[in-house]
Amino acid sequence: MNEIIKNSRLDLACALRWAYRLGFHEGVCNHFSLAVPEKDGQTMGKLFLINPYGWHWSEITASSLVLCDENGVVLEGNNTVEDTAFFIHSRIHNTAPQATCVLHTHMPYTTSLTLLEDGRLQMCEQNALMFDDRIAYDDDYGGLALDSQEGERIAGKLGEKSVLMLANHGVITTGPNVAEAFNDLYYLERAAMFQVLALSTGKKLRMISDTVRENTRAQFETEASQVAARHFSALRRILDREEPDYRE
Repeated sequence: MNEIIKNSRLDLACALRWAYRLGFHEGVCNHFSLAVPEKDGQTMGKLFLINPYGWHWSEITASSLVLCDENGVVLEGNNTVEDTAFFIHSRIHNTAPQATCVLHTHMPYTTSLTLLEDGRLQMCEQNALMFDDRIAYDDDYGGLALDSQEGERIAGKLGEKSVLMLANHGVITTGPNVAEAFNDLYYLERAAMFQVLALSTGKKLRMISDTVRENTRAQFETEASQVAARHFSALRRILDREEPDYRE
C-alpha cells in the first residue's frame, strides 16, 4: 500500500512540474488530484492526494502533496487543502468512478474557448479527434466553488465523460491514472491552440466527415492508453535528469 502511494506521489508531482513548464499554471491556483486505495486496497474515491494550499507548481515535491479524505481531513502531510480544490475534486472523485485522476487548469487556449458563446472544441483537427464524444460542457458559470453545492453541480456536469469544459472558467480532465489524464490535458491544449489560431485568420474551419471521425475515434480508443504511457514515461525521464528534487 505504501508503495502504491509513493508511486502515486511521484506521478502527481511530475504532472504538476510539467504543467508549470508548459505554462498551464496560474499563480498558486488550480489543482491536480489522484484517488488512492483505502486499506482494503480496493475502495477508491474516499482518499486522494492533492497539491497543497499556497504552493507554486514549480516547487511541488512528492512529499509536499497532501493525502486527505472525502471530508478534507488531512491524513498525511503538514500542509492544508484549499477550499475550492476540496469542493471540486472531492465531489468528482466521489461521483465519477472513471475519474481516478482529476486535473483542473485555466490553461490559455482551452480556457479561451470557454469564454465564447456556445464555445466548443470543433472536430476539425487530428488532436481534437482524440476528444470526439468525450467532452461534457458546463455552460453556466456559478462563481467560486466555495461550497459543496457548487462542487456537486460541477461534478454532475461531467457525467460519464472524461473532460469537462467550464464556461468562463477553465477545464477539467480526468482519467484512470495520471498518465492518461495528463496526456489529455496536453493534447486538449494543443487542439484548442490550433483551433484558435485557425479562427484568428478569419476564414472558415475545414471540417472532417462523420465517417472519418467515427473511424478515427475507434483508432484513438485502442491507441490512447499506450500513447499516454509512452508520453508520461518520457516526461518522468526528463524530469529525473533535470529536476530530480521533485522526487523528494
